[in-house]
This record gives sequence, structure tokens and C-alpha cells, in this order.
Amino acid sequence: MSDCIFCMLAGGEIPTATLYEDDDFRVILDAGPATMGHCLILPKQHYADIYEIPEELLAKAAVLAKKIAIRLTKAMDCDGFNIVQNNKPAAGQTVFHFHIHLIPRYDGDGQNILWKPGKLTDDARDEILAKFAEAGE
Repeated sequence: MSDCIFCMLAGGEIPTATLYEDDDFRVILDAGPATMGHCLILPKQHYADIYEIPEELLAKAAVLAKKIAIRLTKAMDCDGFNIVQNNKPAAGQTVFHFHIHLIPRYDGDGQNILWKPGKLTDDARDEILAKFAEAGE
């Protein structure tokens, strides 16, 4: 997609701080990092989100996320790690090219990638289970 910034970054048209590259992905440092070492896994082909990316490529991305997280944990001596993947604006997606955020976490880093747990009621549980079953595969 010619006007997609992440396509240009993944394809090498725009210079990046590249941590890793193979035939399918480029892993770059995020230009607006949440923490030191925050990077992005970008597929080289354009897929808007998790709904579009082929399952085999998604599986490769998950394996790559683990490998990069392990290496970054050693390199950055971080205290934890977030692996974040947003889909659609309601979930915080702002660039519509599938990507995975790898965010090293440090005690006291001030970032908050958490949520306030709610309560799953029996009625809500039953409704969700029924709707999920109706939706099929």
C-alpha cells in the first residue's frame, strides 16, 4: 500500500533503527517509545489488522515476538515485558497496518498498560457464550 507509513518503514523506504529483518518482517525501534527499547514488529506485506493477516504469518509473528522479547530482556535488563497488538480504533489502533508492540518494562517506569478488572456476571457469561456459539468459526 503506497501511502502506508508502516509499509514504507517495513520495506526500507524510510530509514529506521532496525533490530531484526527477514523475508517477512522488519523489527524497528518505535519512534515514540513508551519505554527504553520499545520496538515494533512490522510485516513487510500490508495487512490492516489481525482480521486480515494470514494465520501462518500471524504464527510467525508470535514466535518472532518471543525471540525478540527474550533478547531485549537480556539487552535492556528490564523487569518485565508487554506484548501489545491493537485492532480497530476502539482498541487503540492508530496505524492501520498490523503490528506488534514489544515494550520492555522497568520497575517505576510510569507506564500504565493495565485495566481495571470488572466483574463477569452469570448473565453476561451466558450471553457471551451463546453469542460466541452462534458466530461459528
